[in-house]
Amino acid sequence: MAHKSGFVNIVGNPNVGKSTLMNIFVGEKISIATFKSQTTRHRIMGIVNLPDYQIVFSDTPGVLKPTYKLQESMRSFSDSALTDVDILLYVTDSIESIEKNADFIESVNRLANTPKLVLINKIDLINQEKLNELADTWSELIPGCEVFPVSAKMKFGTNNVLERIKELLPESPPYFDKDQLTDKPMRFFVSEIIREKILLYYDKEIPYSVEVVVDEYKEAPDLVRILATINVDHDSQKGIIIGKGGFALKKVSSEARKSLEKFLDKKVFIRIYVNVDKNWRNSSRKLSRFGYNQ
Repeated sequence: MAHKSGFVNIVGNPNVGKSTLMNIFVGEKISIATFKSQTTRHRIMGIVNLPDYQIVFSDTPGVLKPTYKLQESMRSFSDSALTDVDILLYVTDSIESIEKNADFIESVNRLANTPKLVLINKIDLINQEKLNELADTWSELIPGCEVFPVSAKMKFGTNNVLERIKELLPESPPYFDKDQLTDKPMRFFVSEIIREKILLYYDKEIPYSVEVVVDEYKEAPDLVRILATINVDHDSQKGIIIGKGGFALKKVSSEARKSLEKFLDKKVFIRIYVNVDKNWRNSSRKLSRFGYNQ
């Protein structure tokens, strides 16, 4: 049997379950998946390898209309997923407005020769009649697409999607080494795990105003030492991140350490500092330093 490989890009609006589905397909926690929107900021690859095929999944930020430079960068990652793609997964869900970001759907429809699979997530929240209506509507919105009802929460229907992807993959040698899981370095996943805790434990604007930088990552046989900095947009946010008596920051550090030990399968020592980097979300220079605008 000839070897098959391809790039499978996952796109859609914020908070429809793209990252959760990516993690299910890859079998590892590659992307942050929380209940808050705008969680994913980068385009993140997760690679599935078996002897006769390689699937290169890409998770992307939710499609949005940018209001500052960071969101412009996030939108560019979403738009770039419509190029150099062998199979496109458009993820929607059973509760979002179908009319949302119609301009992006127009761009999807311009991919004339690319197989497009529409995944309707969260079907556990609706009845069969509503699901049939949604499937018909999406078949009209994206002509020629294949519609797959799924529930990432229940892990229902995801195997059907994966099997169809394998059928659609073009014949090709692998694009990456067969033991490679992702295109991102370990420092990236450390920063994402810390940012995940901030998303979970802080309210309002705080999670969207921080960027985590790993200043030091030293791995020994039995211990990983990590120094990281949480960069915030305003002076007032520094106090909120730290909390009274340092309690909030200690909680983030403790929870991040637990997740990192599970992720790395080693003991972890972590120290986190907080820095004010004013208006970083609207500075092209600072965004480039943090790994955006690439």
